[in-house]
Parts: sequence; C-alpha cells; structure tokens
Amino acid sequence: MGRFEHLERGVWGILPTPFTPELEVDLESVGTCVEFLLDRGATGVVALGVFGEAARLSSAEKRQVLRAAAEAAGDRPLVAGIDPLGTAPAAELAGDLAASTPGLHAVMVKVPSSDAAVAGEHFASVSSAAGVGVIAQDYPRQSGVEIHPGALREAVDRSGVCVAVKAEAVPSALAIARIAANTDVPVFGGLGGVGLIDELHAGAAGAMTGFSFPEGLRDTVDAYAAGGFAAAHAAWAPWLPMANFEGQLGIALAIRKELLRRRGAMTCAAVRPPAAKLPPEVVAGIEAHLASAPSVSAGSGGA
Repeated sequence: MGRFEHLERGVWGILPTPFTPELEVDLESVGTCVEFLLDRGATGVVALGVFGEAARLSSAEKRQVLRAAAEAAGDRPLVAGIDPLGTAPAAELAGDLAASTPGLHAVMVKVPSSDAAVAGEHFASVSSAAGVGVIAQDYPRQSGVEIHPGALREAVDRSGVCVAVKAEAVPSALAIARIAANTDVPVFGGLGGVGLIDELHAGAAGAMTGFSFPEGLRDTVDAYAAGGFAAAHAAWAPWLPMANFEGQLGIALAIRKELLRRRGAMTCAAVRPPAAKLPPEVVAGIEAHLASAPSVSAGSGGA
C-alpha cells in the first residue's frame, strides 16, 4: 500500500458543472448537485471530470467550482479531476486546486502514456505537487491513450501514490478483472454504469460515474456486496434502460443534465459549446424514461 489511504468502496458520484442560461457557472447549483449525490448514496464526489466539462472551464472557474463543492460536501470526501495530459500542466493545476481547496481528498489523473514507467512517474509528479493521492483514470476514448491493463497496474504500483483506478477502457469488465486480480488498489467502473454488474463481478470496488439516479448505482453495489451477482442483477436490471438511454454518444451530457434538472439537482441544463445541445426529438424519451423509472428505495433519498 502507498502512503495515501485507498478510496472507500461504493459509489463515487461525478459532479456536473451547472451553468446559467447565459453559460456562466451556477455556483448555487453546484452545491445543490453535491447534496443531491450525497443524499442519494454517494460515498464521495468527483468534481471537474469529463462530465463536469472541466476542459471548458477557466482556471478561476475550476477553483470556484471546487470551493463550492467542498463547502457543500463538508466532511465527505471530494476529488478533483485534472484534465491536462502533460506532466507539467497537470502538476501545476493539481497544486493550484489543492492549495485553494484545503481538505481535498485526491486528484483524478488521466493515464498519459502507454509506457508504465512514464505513466507511473507522471502520477508521482502530480501527487507530489498536490500533496494528495491519485486516481488513475484510464479513458482512452477521451484521452486518446491506450495502455495494456498489465502496464497500467505496473504504473500504479510503481508510482506508490495511487488510491484507486478508474477503468473505462472497453471491454471494461475484462480490464477491471486483469487489474484487480494483481493489485490491492481498488478499481472502479465508469461509463455511466452500463456494465456495472459485470464490472462488480470482475472485482470492481464500486462505480465512479455520472448517472441521474445515483441511488440505483448505490442499491446495486450494496446488493452485490450482500448477495453477489444474482442480487446485483435484480437490483440493476430495472435501471439499465435509463443508463443505456443516458449513454448515447454525442448527446449523453445534455441528456443527463436535463434529467438532473428535472430531478431538482440544478436549475438549468445548459451545456457549453462545443458540446451538443439537447435535441428536441429526445425530450419525449426523457419523459418516458422518467415515468418508467423504478421507485426510489426508502434509504436512498427522494426523486
């Protein structure tokens, strides 16, 4: 084990960045979204990820979002996403965000190279700048970097600073199985939860993703811990159509933000260009899926 404590098993909610209709950051809704995630079973919150549109925020806006999220999270763990792939800019941003947000739990860092030694050194450098542990995010569809699961595991172990791995290279369950079997660092699935049951069965410690019904993720992770595959299958099956609907390439962000708006997590579902706006043809689907959503469990918060 490295010098930082591993992330707790469970559901880590990915925080969207709410905007006003004028596309300014809505800091009040940032707090509302954090409370929404935590009230519905999230173990902790990850801000400034891909779903948080971090690449479309200025440095000042990133600090503002993180401070607002930290205030709302209180003593619950908060993670900051680091979007640059280069070591120097990633370390600079991580250090800046950690300095402006006391108590930051960890930073989530994209895998920058297929070379284990290079990736491991990158993780160590970013961690040193921030003074916190690193979540190694393997998301080749967004980063453009593909790394073999064995090389990723080696990079994580060599760095000595990783508190978790977020495995989003497809097929994700296979990648998780190959990483989790050879390291004690917890591995989390993502990708909207579409492969959640198989990821848990492969050894995932939980889910780290955005989903408009985080209580569905939580109930499924808890069901797997209590009753294994069959219990998780029964818990997640009713939610899978919603997860599949949300995950539509190109418009997933707009769909999920509109669903979250309708659930009261934010006041406006705007996305920043060049993200695709919500197509009007999809609205009827949103209404149909909301009408068909499973009843919320008593311990997970209301809709």
